[in-house]
Amino acid sequence: MAQYPELPARYYLRMGEVLLRMGVDPLPLLQRAGLRREQLLAADAMLRLDQVENLIAEAEAAVGRSDLAFELGRSLRLSAHSIVGYGILSSPTMDYAMRLTSRFFRLISPTVRMGYRLDASASEIRFEPVLPLSHRALVFHLETVATGIHNALQELLGERLPRYQLQISIAEPPHAARYAELEGARVQFGWDGVGVRMLMSAAMMGRAPALADATALKLAEDRCRALLTDAVSEGRVADWIRMMLREASGGLPSLEDLAHTLNLSARTLDRHLQREGSGFRALQQEILRERACALLEAGRLSVTQIAHELGYTDAANFSRAFKRDTGLSPRDWRRAS
Repeated sequence: MAQYPELPARYYLRMGEVLLRMGVDPLPLLQRAGLRREQLLAADAMLRLDQVENLIAEAEAAVGRSDLAFELGRSLRLSAHSIVGYGILSSPTMDYAMRLTSRFFRLISPTVRMGYRLDASASEIRFEPVLPLSHRALVFHLETVATGIHNALQELLGERLPRYQLQISIAEPPHAARYAELEGARVQFGWDGVGVRMLMSAAMMGRAPALADATALKLAEDRCRALLTDAVSEGRVADWIRMMLREASGGLPSLEDLAHTLNLSARTLDRHLQREGSGFRALQQEILRERACALLEAGRLSVTQIAHELGYTDAANFSRAFKRDTGLSPRDWRRAS
C-alpha cells in the first residue's frame, strides 16, 4: 500500500478562492504547507494526505475563523465534481442521481464513502470516512461534505429543498448559527455515528432534476466506469480504523461494521490489518485505553458513566479491563493523573 493516499487537488484549489474572498492571500499559505501553486493547477492534480493535512492546518490558522469548511462546501457546484457531477445533473430522477453518486463517489473524493437507501416512506444518504484523518481534518471534511451535498441537492432540483434532517457527528461548532443558511435543513450536531447523515422523504427522490438528459447521462456513466478503480483501502488501514474507533460515540464499532463501511468482508479487512502487522482487537484495546484515560483526566464523568460511554455493560468490567491494561484502577489512575 502507498504510504500516503492521494486526493483530488481541485477542491483545495477551490479553497484558495474561498480564502481570497475572506481576505487571505493563499500563496504564502501554500508555501508554509510545503506546496506550490502549480501542484494544484495541473490537470488531474493530486495531493498526498499529509499535504492536505498541512494545508488545512495552515488555512484555518490564516483565516482565524471556524467556518472555512462551511464556506468551502457552500462554494461547490456539481460541475466541480468532474465527470460525476455531469452524470448527477443529467439523471432522470433524484433517486437515480443518488444511486449514481453512491456508485462513483470515490471519483469525487476518496476521503469518505457514500451510502444511499430508499424505502416506501423515507430516504437516507450517509457519508462515512474511509481514510485515516486527524481529528482536525476529519471535522473539516465532514463539514465540507454536509454543506456541499446540501448545495448539490438544491442545484439538482433548481428550487428550495423540502424540510429534511441533517445529522453531523462533529461537536457543535462556534459558527453553528450559520447552518440556518441551509434552507430546509434541521441540523443535529453530535450525531451518534462517524460521518454525515441526511434523512429525507421518499417523495423527494421521485422528483426530476432540472437538467435531466439521457444522452449526456450515458456518456458520463461510461466515463465514470472507465475511471473507477478498485482501490478501496489505499493508505493505512490500521490508521483509518484507529480514527473510526477514536471518533465513535456510544460504544465502538465492530470489525464487521468497519468492513461494511469499506465494502469488504470482515475477513478481508482483517487480512489487510495482518499485512500491516496489526490486529483489530489490539487496536480496539489501544483506543479504549486512550479514550478511558482522556475521560478520566477530564474529570467530568464518573467511572460508571465512562464505562457506559465506552460501551461496557457495567463499571466492574471496565475497571477490570482498565487495570489489566494500565496496572491501576480507574480511580487510582485519576488520582495519580
